[in-house]
Amino acid sequence: MDTRIFYLLNKAQHRVFKFADQRAEQSLDISVTQLGALLLISGNEGCLQKDLAHSLQLNNSALTGLASRMESKGLLERRACSDDGRATRLYLTPLGQEKIDKARPQMAALNASMTAGFSADEVRVILKFLNHLVDDFTLEGELA
Repeated sequence: MDTRIFYLLNKAQHRVFKFADQRAEQSLDISVTQLGALLLISGNEGCLQKDLAHSLQLNNSALTGLASRMESKGLLERRACSDDGRATRLYLTPLGQEKIDKARPQMAALNASMTAGFSADEVRVILKFLNHLVDDFTLEGELA
């Protein structure tokens, strides 16, 4: 058994991301990054585009491209910020919400697949470990 935690986390993250991305493309016609953006916007309707970029760990120009593609697909709407005309706020469209609703059972199935074969106590330890990493290695300004 490999005991290199950082290596295993990186490899696992890459495999799970690629798997989820393929499933999202096939069943929802969106990328897993677009789905992540929709979920973050859903929880923070009207969030600033720069805050979403930070939470997704994308630079501002990459997020601008992502938001443009999502807007052209009808998933979100961009509006100028009333407080700062240079800033952009993001809002879900009904189609964006529909994609989230269709994705929820798939996300539940993926979570179930990842925890299959583990006892409830083992899952609690895994969750404790992952939450520890998230809490202790959080980037400043991330959306929840």
